[in-house]
Amino acid sequence: MTAFVFLHFIMELKEKINIPNALSLYRLLVFPVILLLALTGREQAFAILIIISLITDVLDGMLARMLKQQTDFGARLDSIADFGTYFLVFLGVFLFKRDDFAPHILSFSIFIALLLTALALSLIKFGGFPSLHLYSWKIGGYIQGIFFVILFGYDFYTPFYYFMITWGILAFLEHIIIQLIIPEMRSNAKGLYWVLKEKQSEKDTNN
Repeated sequence: MTAFVFLHFIMELKEKINIPNALSLYRLLVFPVILLLALTGREQAFAILIIISLITDVLDGMLARMLKQQTDFGARLDSIADFGTYFLVFLGVFLFKRDDFAPHILSFSIFIALLLTALALSLIKFGGFPSLHLYSWKIGGYIQGIFFVILFGYDFYTPFYYFMITWGILAFLEHIIIQLIIPEMRSNAKGLYWVLKEKQSEKDTNN
């Protein structure tokens, strides 16, 4: 069954490959390499590859919009690659940057807990990774990407850290609220305002 699902995924990917999806696929394929570098303590090589992954994370969404290649499949692929990349980021923080984060452990723990809650809720309620791609989530991804690129490439900046954390917490809360409201997972839901506006329109139509 697992082999059949994997084969189906490969066939679907072959039919729907484009530049943004190729960048997302790269992040999936490089995941085990970066994981091995992290677990073997090769910080410099880890930093280089994780920075490349973070940059491709920013580029795939931008290119999808610029080239008008936004698809449900691409959104799902990007979401899976996102969570893989950020798992590696958090692992890198734990292995290589613990001293920098030690004074901020409470805020960072809340940030991670809300991210995991959003992921777990989607898996439980919808049976898959979330692919809402909210505006707040997209912008938060850019902010987080820039922060972690600076962190692994240069140093820890406290003011930017708290800007990143605050935006991320608010974005995760919005994501969780929307998942509790909607009956099925969707792509490019924009934000809570649009979801509530759509539900109100449906309510007015039914009345």
